[in-house]
Amino acid sequence: MRDRRPPEPHRTAQADPAPQATPAAPAVVELRGVSVRRHTTGQAILDGVDWSVARGEHWALLGANGAGKTTLLKVAGALTHPTEGSARVLGHRLGRVDVRELRARIGHVSTAQRVPPSATAHTVVLTGHSGTVQPLWRSYGEAVRARAHELLAELDCKDLAERPFGVCSGGQRARILIARALMPEPPLLLLDEPFNALDLPSREDLVDSLSALAAGRPELTTVMVTHHLEELPPTTGHALLLRDGRVRAAGPAADVLTGEALTACFGRPVEVERRNGRWQARSARP
Repeated sequence: MRDRRPPEPHRTAQADPAPQATPAAPAVVELRGVSVRRHTTGQAILDGVDWSVARGEHWALLGANGAGKTTLLKVAGALTHPTEGSARVLGHRLGRVDVRELRARIGHVSTAQRVPPSATAHTVVLTGHSGTVQPLWRSYGEAVRARAHELLAELDCKDLAERPFGVCSGGQRARILIARALMPEPPLLLLDEPFNALDLPSREDLVDSLSALAAGRPELTTVMVTHHLEELPPTTGHALLLRDGRVRAAGPAADVLTGEALTACFGRPVEVERRNGRWQARSARP
């Protein structure tokens, strides 16, 4: 019998809809044309700095004394506003956000921090919860106190909990201050010369602690100011070189921490060697 069903309408083949691109996460720090000038003389401390730091990256800031490293760190930490240009930190533009709330979400570590020498290591870490120099005991519940102990253990300072800060070694103090800075669970940790005046064993203990911190906290972003390549943990993935307030080089550490780039930054011949993930620099002069 003849098939009397009407023919099916012609269908045009359609391609599958294109997958939607996942929007990139906002930069943790994003500077565009940032300059900072002295109020008294107008001298440029930073001059036209462009810099972007993504979540989970670990940066090193290097340059000679007076290059502007600490000022750049202060801009990234919402402690200094640009004279010119724009600075966004944790997605907020400086000048359009309450910096007190923003600073509470940023961990700061500096050997110049004021810490009562008689306070125990555990007490020092507790003050990171309240953001104060002196402890505010009523604000520290059991969970907060337990977290301070956990952070001391994470930084390999568990046995120092009841030791006065003033009698701890330089390396121990640095690790205690890092634990303190981590109390509010900041997404950004800024370290201003944490290796200052450390001997070799203390330096290596701190390098190990920073490496473990990077491995155990993949979402944490760190920026560290240092003078010596030997102080860089092998987890350092990016570097920025400053000279006279201007960026000489910035990007992946393997591309930036070269003899040629460091020679241009420091103004003298420098040789660089990397072995087992660690860097070493020395003068190239005979």
